[in-house]
Amino acid sequence: MNILLIGGSSRLMDSMILKLRKEGHRVFLLTGDKYRHNKYQKVFERYDFSYDCENLNDILDSVNADVTILTGAFDTNYNWNGEERETVHFMSHLVNILVASSVAGKGRVIFLSSDEIYSGNHVNDIEEDEAFSGTGQKADTLSQAEEMCENFRVNRNMDIVTLRLDHLYGIPKEKKDVDNIVAQMCLECMKDGHIKAGLNHIFSVLDENDAVEYIYQIVKAGQHKYARYHLSSNDIVSEMQLAAMVQKEIGGESNLVEVPDVSGRCVLSGRRFEEEFGMHAFGDIQKNVKNMAAYMKKHKSVFLNEEERKAPWWERMLNKWKWLIAALFPFFENMVCFIPFFMMNNRTVGSQYFANLDPFLLYVLLFAIIYGQQQATFSAILAVAGYMFRQMYTRSGFEVLIDYNTYVWIAQLFILGLVVGYMRDQIRTMQLERTELEEHLSRQIADIRDINQSNVRVKSVMEQQLVDHRDGIGKIYSITAALEQRMPDEVIFYAVEMLEKLMQTKDVAIYNVVNGDYARIFSASSEKARSLGNSIRYKEMTEIYEELSEQKVYINKNMDEHYPLMVRAVYEGGQIQMMIMLWGLSWEKMTLGQANFLTVVSYLIQNAVLRSQRYMQALEEKRYTQGTRILEPEAFESLVQAYMDAERKNLVECVLLKVDTEKDRYLECAEVITAHMRDSDYLGERSDGNMYLLLTNTTNDNAGIVQERFKKLGYQTENVEKMAVCHKE
Repeated sequence: MNILLIGGSSRLMDSMILKLRKEGHRVFLLTGDKYRHNKYQKVFERYDFSYDCENLNDILDSVNADVTILTGAFDTNYNWNGEERETVHFMSHLVNILVASSVAGKGRVIFLSSDEIYSGNHVNDIEEDEAFSGTGQKADTLSQAEEMCENFRVNRNMDIVTLRLDHLYGIPKEKKDVDNIVAQMCLECMKDGHIKAGLNHIFSVLDENDAVEYIYQIVKAGQHKYARYHLSSNDIVSEMQLAAMVQKEIGGESNLVEVPDVSGRCVLSGRRFEEEFGMHAFGDIQKNVKNMAAYMKKHKSVFLNEEERKAPWWERMLNKWKWLIAALFPFFENMVCFIPFFMMNNRTVGSQYFANLDPFLLYVLLFAIIYGQQQATFSAILAVAGYMFRQMYTRSGFEVLIDYNTYVWIAQLFILGLVVGYMRDQIRTMQLERTELEEHLSRQIADIRDINQSNVRVKSVMEQQLVDHRDGIGKIYSITAALEQRMPDEVIFYAVEMLEKLMQTKDVAIYNVVNGDYARIFSASSEKARSLGNSIRYKEMTEIYEELSEQKVYINKNMDEHYPLMVRAVYEGGQIQMMIMLWGLSWEKMTLGQANFLTVVSYLIQNAVLRSQRYMQALEEKRYTQGTRILEPEAFESLVQAYMDAERKNLVECVLLKVDTEKDRYLECAEVITAHMRDSDYLGERSDGNMYLLLTNTTNDNAGIVQERFKKLGYQTENVEKMAVCHKE
């Protein structure tokens, strides 16, 4: 079979190349590196092209691969050290490869993923269909890549298989190969004398040799039942157990250090693969740790001092004098080739048919054409020496030297050799210059294309900013006018609606700070906007709090899905009173200009909110029954109406409870209830003369808990939607 491997150089790549060659397959390699930096095992054909090159379709057509293996999560061409652009590069390159493969229309595509798409504590082994739960940039990217492969498989009817490798490990040859937990523990032990390990983290490890055997089963299989498999082993260990193995094998004075660990048991289930292909892992973790520790101790300087592996003496000599050998080889070749031409010259002298043939002239021309002027001169010197030696068979050396025909022949030989050699050198120089110029112009074209694409993106953003700027004043005026026309109880609800329109997102939430550490949601426009929960401890959200404490706008530059994309606070006296959280923004909207726009809008909302709060405080005596937290009927009706209107617009969740108590016992009831309700809840009378409790940002399920609490206090409440009769026990 023709098998195409795609990825940077690594131990896994070299192991797959050796395995496939051993099984008699023809192996092709697409490196993704046009500058040929990486070293690989020998393959049938190697293509040093980037994944986004224009010739990708031609390469896949030329290879005509039966199986294409994308190293994916283990591709060393990508750097996952917190660089956001790697996500864009990885996904765009994957799309290019999948599109080219679909156009080629032949063969199976295998994408290698890893255990990193899962995290947390899982009581049972993780099956292939379990939802993504990983954290971090690489985990998010791999999850998106798997979804992309699945979309291509379904929509374009491609044979794509995703393989998730569980904690892959192998013996590193250099320090840059220390990319797995086992090797990292060995390096820590040798370097610092201690090993850091989490107490609760339990996982399964997979040896590289076993992984290659598993992958080959998918390569050679004619049919397969599923599009996704876990490649795991039976070597299930905890970090502490693994650290103890490493400590034992490394020896010396070392200790184990427990570190805080949020991970628990996270083991991929390989049952599906074993049942279908009848194969299990052969690697022994204890034996492999022993071999790895022995190798790393033997080459300690390579891993600790970043020195190169000490090669054998003959290899070091070869590397040292390789340049001299390369320089002397043409001279050696010249002398070796001189021997048959000298023999030919001896045979042609005095021959009836070949007397006019000059083998020495052919010899000089040959090396002038192949190597140029330098070798032409050297071959001419050898030819002259051979000619003189042959002439002295029949004449003395003195006679040869005084014969003018000798000098005519020598001049002819040198002139012809030097002229042809000079022309060869000039042609070669011109070819090199032309190649260099072509490469330079190609790079310029690529740079111009990139610059043009960047300019197009900037132009689009600037056009959008210009459009937004043109109607920005009208929009700002509309929010001011709309909020001023609302009742004080409705200001924040309609502020959410205004933010939806102005910021062009459907996911907006406003949180009220209820004390120094906690903030409680007041209003939200969608389930996504409520994803942080009804109550948050915002000071623990370090990145957000640091920005807000300096009165700046927080922008989620890392695209962390657990945080809003943009946050701005509303302040009073320098203290945070409210927080505006925006989700679902487009990438083009996450700019400094948009952050400044949000700042202006938040100031207007702040003015409207503060104005409504001052209005409420001024009318507090008229709104509440004197000496209590019971709202008067008119004020309570207005508040309930505002919340009910907002609930119909999906801006808030609330529940209205009716409390059964006698009129003359209202004060006693209010004293008990207000002592056990939240600051964000309201108690008041309605026009029907009954007492009601408004629970804000509460669902019917949560309201049941509150009802049970009040029932224990001696008061029974009922949701008014149920039209139940309430009575005091």
